[in-house]
Order: sequence, then C-alpha cells, then structure tokens
Amino acid sequence: MPITTTLVPLRWSDMDAYGHVNNVQYLRLLEEARITAFAQWFGSGSEEMLQGGVIVARQEIEYLRPLVYRLAPVRIDLRVSQIGGASFEVGYEVRDPEDVGDAVYARAETTLAAFDLATERPRRLPQTERDALRAQLEAPVALRGRR
Repeated sequence: MPITTTLVPLRWSDMDAYGHVNNVQYLRLLEEARITAFAQWFGSGSEEMLQGGVIVARQEIEYLRPLVYRLAPVRIDLRVSQIGGASFEVGYEVRDPEDVGDAVYARAETTLAAFDLATERPRRLPQTERDALRAQLEAPVALRGRR
C-alpha cells in the first residue's frame, strides 16, 4: 500500500486554553507531514516542484477526539487520493504511533494546486510529477461528511 507515514512532534504552544492541540495547529502538523512526504514522493525533484509552485486550494478536517500535548509525536499517514490536470488531493489520518496506542484524532484532506509563481496562474502538472503522484494513489480518507 502506498501510504506514507511520518512522525511529527507536538509543541507546547500547540495547545489552546482547553489543553488540547488547537484546531489551527492541525494545519501546521499536516503541512509538516506533507513536506516530509513530498521529499519521499518526488525525491530530488521535490525542491523543484515546490519552487515551481504548489498552493493549498482547500482543506477539510474532521476532528475525531481531543489531542493533548505530550512528548510522543503524532503519526500522520498520507496518501494521494485524486490527481487532476493542475491539482491533486492528499488525504491524512492523524493518529498515535504504534508504540503509544491506536487512537485516531483527525482525518483530513488537502487539495493542492500546481501554481506558476511568476505568472500567478495555475500550471499543468508535468508528467514526472503526475507519475510520482500516481505511485502514491490510494483510496480517499473516509470523511463522515462525504456523500
């Protein structure tokens, strides 16, 4: 299965007034996992892809249970769930590492658009990027709000 797993440490400042990891901080966790995954998916071409431009077009997060600060990192499983002409979707599950437990804290999906920073317009995904993404293709994350 082409699911990429990465461990992301929590920061003390990730907590909100209720002692839980703040909803906005989840976006940072997803971003850190995504950048790590890009290095694996695109290899030495990951910097070229990011410099060519990739922007977040949409994010959807489903919070399943509170995540509190701890020293152990969270495990984030990522997969590509859809590839379009100029965009692709990445699905995530934020969970405990195997040595900590089996809780799933959130599921999420990000739509990323290939973007030409110079012209400020979408760009088509070149075949090399499409091939790297296709190698990671997996069923979408099961979000409850989906029809």
